Amino acid sequence: MTNQNLTTALRKLRLSGLLNSLEMRLHEATAAGLSHVEFLELILQDELLVRGDRQIQRRITQASFRDQRRIEDFDFSFNPSIKRSHIYELASCRFIHEHRDLLLIGPPGTGKSHLVQGLGLAAIRHGFLVYYRSIFDVVRDFLADEALEGHERTLQRYLKPDLLIIDDMGIKQLPKRSGEFLFEIIMRRYELRSTMMTSNRPIGDWGKLLGDVPAATAILDRFLHRAEILEITGRSYRLHDRQESSKGTKAPTAPADDTKRASKPSKGTTSDE
Repeated sequence: MTNQNLTTALRKLRLSGLLNSLEMRLHEATAAGLSHVEFLELILQDELLVRGDRQIQRRITQASFRDQRRIEDFDFSFNPSIKRSHIYELASCRFIHEHRDLLLIGPPGTGKSHLVQGLGLAAIRHGFLVYYRSIFDVVRDFLADEALEGHERTLQRYLKPDLLIIDDMGIKQLPKRSGEFLFEIIMRRYELRSTMMTSNRPIGDWGKLLGDVPAATAILDRFLHRAEILEITGRSYRLHDRQESSKGTKAPTAPADDTKRASKPSKGTTSDE
């Protein structure tokens, strides 16, 4: 059994990873005849693994994902326009290292939200800070905090992450000043941090959606300068699910996308694609 004084000391030092594995490692060291250095290396690695897992979980919580979706769970066979190799290359996060942007355009229900949240989760596992918001969350955040004179504080939440994900662009026309808020975010992140967006409408419609053609032009001028555009075509997973359900057969699980959560919106979400 582990010495009680040692257990108390480890708890005070908040070395829970080491504490949880110590007794097993002591038996292992005795059985294998490990040196003091080898034993110390093992227990320190145990502590580092636990701390790494905790940091990932904290960053996932801070990212405010609508759903915790993984790239590994995406059904690439349903819409062949989405290339598995390309998505996994993006999941390597080289584009974040290079401060490039990414825009996913496609019809509702084709898996855009699943992909961006999966890429966001991959970025967290690579050690990046990520923040996920729908375009409606963005506008609401700025309008609410501006009324409380908290504009700069809100802006910093959008400028700090290595990867900012703005989902649901193109669902409907946005409130006044939306273009102003979005432009400031894009302008301040330009060539410094990566931004990833989804839209179910072509970029030519953004002026109407924002109600501000000059702002939309300025946003796209910066955002698209070093951005990759990933166009997604194909059927909607949800329409397919509905058709299969009407036939009385069990439909495959659909990747999360823009409208799936309409009946159960997440924190800060007002509308779905």
